[in-house]
Amino acid sequence: MLPKGVLFDFDGVVVDSKESHNAAWESAFRELFNEQIAPFPPSYAGKSPMIIANYFCSVIGKEAQTEDLFFLKDKHLDIYFKTPKLLPGVHECTDFLTKKNINYGIASNATKQFLKNSVEKLNLNFSIVFGVQDYEKPKPAPEAYITLANALGFNENDFKHIWVFEDSLAGTTAAKLAGMIPVGILTQFSEEELKEAGSKMVFPTLLEAYKYLNALN
Repeated sequence: MLPKGVLFDFDGVVVDSKESHNAAWESAFRELFNEQIAPFPPSYAGKSPMIIANYFCSVIGKEAQTEDLFFLKDKHLDIYFKTPKLLPGVHECTDFLTKKNINYGIASNATKQFLKNSVEKLNLNFSIVFGVQDYEKPKPAPEAYITLANALGFNENDFKHIWVFEDSLAGTTAAKLAGMIPVGILTQFSEEELKEAGSKMVFPTLLEAYKYLNALN
């Protein structure tokens, strides 16, 4: 059966944004502390920017300035915006879902302005987009996906029929806790890791997921 709705994470699912985020973290950290930032730890992929900011600050014993780094990084991400790279299958998926009248949107731990800038620059067909500022508890809490599903007109009885495309363990956990169907995308973690976190299916990119959806049709 086709899903009733489809929810998308952004970084690692719709776009490859590592270069965009890394550049903003590095320049903000240098401006704030006049030091070189530590390497990004892979285990933090998909976590909220505030948690990531706290990690970078803790490396140099400056945890008290976590919020300063968080807000400055968001500012740099906007001012020195680098358009992320579009990953395969995004347009195919959104065109298919639109044709089938299946509601969809984005819920990400990225900041709202970055999402809006990226959607505009890449000419993506996402009218409903939620970022980290829209939730009290970011992923791995389920609030992000519940908030998006409600905005798309779904109720709790629909959740078990909603697919969530995720590349991170934190996001996969969020989708599972929301009672939805996590579908893994292999840009960050292995198939085994994603399935252990709760993914029911796994695809290399959205392009393979689109082909699967089209075959279901």
